[in-house]
Amino acid sequence: MKEQLLEKIANREAKIGVIGLGYVGLPLVHEFSTQGFNVTGFDIDDRKVDALNAGKSYIGHIPSEQIAGHINSGRFKATSDFDKMVETDCLIICVPTPLTEMKEPDMSYIEGTAKSIAQRLRKGHLVALESTTYPGTTREVVLPILTAGKDLEVGKDFFLAFSPEREDPANKSFSTRTIPKVVGGLTPACTELADALYSSIVERTVVVSSAEIAESAKLLENIYRSVNIALVNELKMLFSRMGIDVWEVIRAASTKPFGYHAFYPGPGLGGHCIPIDPFYLSWKAKEFDFATRFIELAGEINTSIPYYVVDRVALALNEKQKSVKGSKVFVLGVAYKPDVDDIRESPAMRIIELLMERGAVVTYNDPFIPKLPMMRKYNIPKTSVDFTADSLSGADCVLIVTDHALYKKEAQFIVDNSSVVVDTRNATSGASENRDKIVSA
Repeated sequence: MKEQLLEKIANREAKIGVIGLGYVGLPLVHEFSTQGFNVTGFDIDDRKVDALNAGKSYIGHIPSEQIAGHINSGRFKATSDFDKMVETDCLIICVPTPLTEMKEPDMSYIEGTAKSIAQRLRKGHLVALESTTYPGTTREVVLPILTAGKDLEVGKDFFLAFSPEREDPANKSFSTRTIPKVVGGLTPACTELADALYSSIVERTVVVSSAEIAESAKLLENIYRSVNIALVNELKMLFSRMGIDVWEVIRAASTKPFGYHAFYPGPGLGGHCIPIDPFYLSWKAKEFDFATRFIELAGEINTSIPYYVVDRVALALNEKQKSVKGSKVFVLGVAYKPDVDDIRESPAMRIIELLMERGAVVTYNDPFIPKLPMMRKYNIPKTSVDFTADSLSGADCVLIVTDHALYKKEAQFIVDNSSVVVDTRNATSGASENRDKIVSA
């Protein structure tokens, strides 16, 4: 089985299935198709399937021309018919791993996908999980589902591995192909096959000794960022009380050529990984009677930042002898990071909700998010308003949540036309005049 699949992969004859056609799955579709593989994309959302088969992308940094090229070449097709999994040789799982309301892992997407695969699993299949999760998921959750009621041995009859996604949407310095790919299988044969598969589309793979190591490496990457962001956010709040500019402090510290890596404060954590991944490990740690104090403290600090931002808005309005209730707050930017159309776990949603709960009249502008989508935790039916002098001057407070390039370029325009600007990203650093209007948050 192993040798046959290795040969198929080497000859680009292996048929690839990508389950979940979002910010992780779609870049994989592009890379495999580009390297000459035939790819089937699976998704339960028929709107996505129809758009892709029409050659249209719904992700900003993936051009429709790329998708259309793969469709027209015959190397890619999308479907919601999961029975077509039997036609594939390799299946890659790229489904969400959110948290429950109690901040515990929601494994329903992984478990549901594994059950769908189990119904179609055959000898010779390679299954790779990319969804970020806690150590042990591949072996303890996915494997039992795949083998339930079947006389199939992992590493011999079929193969199972974990290879964490490392996508960074709109990062022009790195792409799916150039980011090193960590690979760990349940057996040496599983690892060898997964390494062969990913080596065909990325410049470098990093082979580790087990799926658990690969799962843990991904969590370490994001916990490292979460803890350091929490630290700098805490310092931001302290320095604000002390009348010290945290951004100037960071600039000064960054001149040290060793032993320091700059992290930057903001309005809260966003994106699918950093706000969620640490809680997966802290939850798993309880099984071993271990308290992950750094992780949990960082989570508490980062979760509190949207409340701090709203308090800063209230303070800014108070200086203008206005209350939050009834005041018009114009939010600039709702994407979780600059210049992307990705709103997953964006702190903007919680900030907007908190402002509305206090009675503020909230509008927003985001050149990448024309309409706030319905999300698992939020349903705020608002559409982006124009970014104009009138929309700025008509607000009692302008709140910068995302530092899109547009806002940084137009920093002076924003400050000149606003009554007061609460800036959570230092986006107005380029404004040299009327800086008394700016409140750092």
